[in-house]
Amino acid sequence: MQKILEVKNITKIYKMYKGNFDRLKEVFLKKTYHKEFVSNSNISFDLYMGETLGIIGVNGAGKSTILKIIAGVTNPTSGEILRHGRVTALLELGTGFNDELSGYENIFLNGTLIGMSEQECAQKAKEIIAFSELGDYINEPIKTYSSGMKMRLAFSIAIYSEPQVLIVDEALSVGDAHFGAKCTKALKQRKEQNMSIIYVSHDLNSLKLLCDRVLLLNHGKLIEEGKPEDVINSYYFLISKLNDEADEIKINDLSQNSFGSFDIEIQKVAILGEKSNSELISSGENATIEIYLKSLSMFENITIGIHIRDKFGQDIYGTNTYYQKINISLDEGEYLCSFKMPLNIGVGKYSLGCAVHTGESHMQKCFHWLDHAAEFEVSGVEGNIFIGLCRLEPTITVLKKEDLNYEYTKNQKLS
Repeated sequence: MQKILEVKNITKIYKMYKGNFDRLKEVFLKKTYHKEFVSNSNISFDLYMGETLGIIGVNGAGKSTILKIIAGVTNPTSGEILRHGRVTALLELGTGFNDELSGYENIFLNGTLIGMSEQECAQKAKEIIAFSELGDYINEPIKTYSSGMKMRLAFSIAIYSEPQVLIVDEALSVGDAHFGAKCTKALKQRKEQNMSIIYVSHDLNSLKLLCDRVLLLNHGKLIEEGKPEDVINSYYFLISKLNDEADEIKINDLSQNSFGSFDIEIQKVAILGEKSNSELISSGENATIEIYLKSLSMFENITIGIHIRDKFGQDIYGTNTYYQKINISLDEGEYLCSFKMPLNIGVGKYSLGCAVHTGESHMQKCFHWLDHAAEFEVSGVEGNIFIGLCRLEPTITVLKKEDLNYEYTKNQKLS
């Protein structure tokens, strides 16, 4: 595979001063009046042509800094970036825009800043305006735009600049669902045309859907890279560790998809259809999820939860005993927890995950998180056929207009 970007041993250290006077004293007195903050530490990775690379990490992990260095916005303290094509970045909203100029004028300003010629901007202006769906607002000053409108224009310019590498940092989180879906579709199309993408988002489902590979940063260091679902599970573990003051949470030596304190352990998980008595279940069929637990001591206010993921690793449903307002206390011993429900989801293959913790989520005290605890397949539909993942069972009525007017008049009189 052809490399389009090489990140080699990047370190970025910021000097932190109490005030500007300390900067002057350091220059003239030749003494140190600053503290160092290491934002990135010896980070190396490659990006290949046509690849979408995700980057995740908790706040302060160094994600934005490495993106700015790749985009050329800031320089590294040490290391080097080798770019084998045009790099365009969607970082902070409004970057590269002049608030006093119109949206149309900013197409030329912003386009020039990201490497487009004036001729390219003129040739693609109509397509950019059409994609942004700004209409007549394109002639209004940028200062009158909402954050969503700015995102529309910035993304439209970036996608039509035809970069070899596009960097997207949380930009798609601003704006409406319609335009977000349109952007995602555009990214997929450009990827098929061999554009490479670096994508940073807190929307983990979108990372699973778009990315071929994901990097996990923590305290400025690259601590893991690999398949999206595996790295995202490590991210869940990292979040759990943030609230683990007693240092109890650990990863299971036998499975990367399993972590916790293991004071309560998930020993076995099974899902069975009521009629099929197997993991091959019809849509609409009642199913039972059985979770076998072992508690090492007495615990109160325990939460037991499940999540279902589709073949792309996206969460399509999740619930737990906290949301269902069921209070659970366990003594030392073994238990069976059952979730019974009609499986109203579409045909396809799914995986099931489980967790035991306190409070609303495993980010509090996590006893055991187990992903891919079981797999099952939905094949065939009980009752009416439907399209998609959710079976909603609507009530449908059709009335003639005069009947509708009659019903309205009658209800008005009754009220």
